[in-house]
Amino acid sequence: MIPIHELLWFALAALLMVISPGPNMIYLISRSITQGKTAGLVSLLGVINGFLFHIVLAGFGLTAILLAVPFAYGILKILGAIYLLYLAYQAIKPNDKTFFEVNGHVPKDRPRKLFLMGFFTNALNPKMAVFYLSFFPQFIKAEYGSIFGQSMILGITQIIISFTINFIIVMTAAKMASFLTKNPLWVKVQKWFMASILTILAIKMVLLKAK
Repeated sequence: MIPIHELLWFALAALLMVISPGPNMIYLISRSITQGKTAGLVSLLGVINGFLFHIVLAGFGLTAILLAVPFAYGILKILGAIYLLYLAYQAIKPNDKTFFEVNGHVPKDRPRKLFLMGFFTNALNPKMAVFYLSFFPQFIKAEYGSIFGQSMILGITQIIISFTINFIIVMTAAKMASFLTKNPLWVKVQKWFMASILTILAIKMVLLKAK
């Protein structure tokens, strides 16, 4: 079982990732504003299932790596730390957009199409696979038990956080879009805070590995 303090670190990182304006947030807000809250919720279900798809694959992948080549798991952790630093840089790099726009000309779509669009937005995004394979090992250790089981615990935690925050976003889409547009400073502060947490996690991982 993953120690509670490690799970809380993971939950904080997952929270920072989901509140950071990105493709999922833009997609959900635009659908909610142009097609209504029901369309936003259907889209959200698709997005969450996309997360689940990657989480299950990551769980099997990490288990296979540990059983087949144990030392490769340590290498994966170091590469994961490097990737976290890359994400931190991406959050605060110069010329990064800090404003929010919603396309007001999105056509009406049926629930099935909304669900599939949300699902494939995540499921077919290779960056999501890389994220999970590099992020999960920061919190998984062989001595905590089943690697797949730990992956599922982290995945469920991330899904609960993502669903809760995105549900709030869908229900308050118009206000959220207006707030992000009128308060670019908030977005900058949030991104610097997220970058700081990701950097701390990366350093923590490297120090643990060195012991």
